[in-house]
Amino acid sequence: MDSERAPVRVVIVDDDQLVRMALRLVIDGEPDLTVVAEAADGDAAITVVDEQRPDVVLMDVRMPGRDGLSATREILTRPAPPRVLMLTTFDSDDLVLGALRAGALGFVLKDTPPPKIADAVRTVADGNPALSPAATVRVIAVATGPQSSAARDSSREAARQRLSRLTERELDTARAIADGLGNPEIAQRLHISIATVKAHTGNLFAKLAVENRVQIALLVRDAEE
Repeated sequence: MDSERAPVRVVIVDDDQLVRMALRLVIDGEPDLTVVAEAADGDAAITVVDEQRPDVVLMDVRMPGRDGLSATREILTRPAPPRVLMLTTFDSDDLVLGALRAGALGFVLKDTPPPKIADAVRTVADGNPALSPAATVRVIAVATGPQSSAARDSSREAARQRLSRLTERELDTARAIADGLGNPEIAQRLHISIATVKAHTGNLFAKLAVENRVQIALLVRDAEE
């Protein structure tokens, strides 16, 4: 990482003080990361984020009062919101997809080794998805697994209505994102410049009301099921 770059500013949100202390030790032990505040629940997280304007929020999913998913949705309505990395002891389909649909850019389990947690913070700070291997397996399984006919039809129709707002080139870009391609690969596939890819991606964020590429990919998958 560039030594002249300012450290990534992190807020830790967890109802367990010992967990917050352990995470602070991990984050503050890295020269390019720094903890600027902590919060014990979702409401406090929103207040702290508004005050501190961090780069990344390490957000617990399940907390008394306002949970991490609800807090994430609220935080991501702010102008220039931070990246959110969900952190939990639970590894269920609903939590993984719920976190990603809420706008989180990553999802790691609390038993993830400290160096990998630090790497995940760096990854989401750069605007890239960060999923633990277990979470990745869950997402793939749910995206390709059985679902009730009514639920599948409803999800497909809602996704297709949102995608209908796109131009043909924007839709091509969205599909390429869903295939896991980065900007250079998308440019090569569509025979356009990287600057044009970035412009299309910006339009996708605005038209689809999403915060990151993961949400775009999920929407495309829903539409094409």
